[in-house]
Amino acid sequence: MKIARFSTEGEDPRYGILDERALVVLAGDPMYQGFETTGERVPLADAKLLAPVIPRSKVIGVGLNYAEHVSEMEEHTADDPVVFLKPNTSVIGPEDPIRLPADIGRVDHEGELAIVIGSLAKNVAKEDFASVILGYTIANDVTARDLQARDGQWARAKGFDTFCPLGPVIETEIDPSDIRIETRVDGDLRQAASTNEMVHDIPTLIEFISSIWTLLPGDVILTGTPAGVGAIRDGEVVEVTISGIGSLRNPVIARH
Repeated sequence: MKIARFSTEGEDPRYGILDERALVVLAGDPMYQGFETTGERVPLADAKLLAPVIPRSKVIGVGLNYAEHVSEMEEHTADDPVVFLKPNTSVIGPEDPIRLPADIGRVDHEGELAIVIGSLAKNVAKEDFASVILGYTIANDVTARDLQARDGQWARAKGFDTFCPLGPVIETEIDPSDIRIETRVDGDLRQAASTNEMVHDIPTLIEFISSIWTLLPGDVILTGTPAGVGAIRDGEVVEVTISGIGSLRNPVIARH
């Protein structure tokens, strides 16, 4: 089931189940009110898809979680996952522009599978990981690469406004263990991999992260990016596609 957050002209954001070319409107936020429908259908052509979730608490990133990406970054893998935080103010939705701040150097795309947490979760065992997940969406962990190297930590480089595109939907019924991720810039393929190439799989990530932070409904975990990261520039369009979920497309605009 594909859950979208959307708006129509003059209306506040609502939630709906994507059904071919229409959205079946939900009575409320599915994280708190389930999947009760109102009976209204909104044609997809009349709706603007928004970020499917605005985390109330946090976006958690996982770094260096694909071996080939570790090599291209000239890093090394650790026994534990490398984790960091992005603010919820970095989140944007499909077709919203990624805005490049002036004078920060190179900015890269990082296409990723994202986990949307559906329930309060602390110290979750690997075998119970699925019980705390609402579904999966697509993310682009946009990164100011020069700042990342200069600062020696990642908060500023990954935390700018617009640096966390999410969408277009949350897929609640998918096996995330072996699905394909592709990232294109202006149609040129930059990244291509399967989630089965992760160094730390999703059950491991949920167990590890929930041992550090209490996860709240709506929290998002970015599971890491494959090899092929590269610079994005003013006027380009980045599109991340994950099989079974869809495509997340965002133009790039420079701030002057």
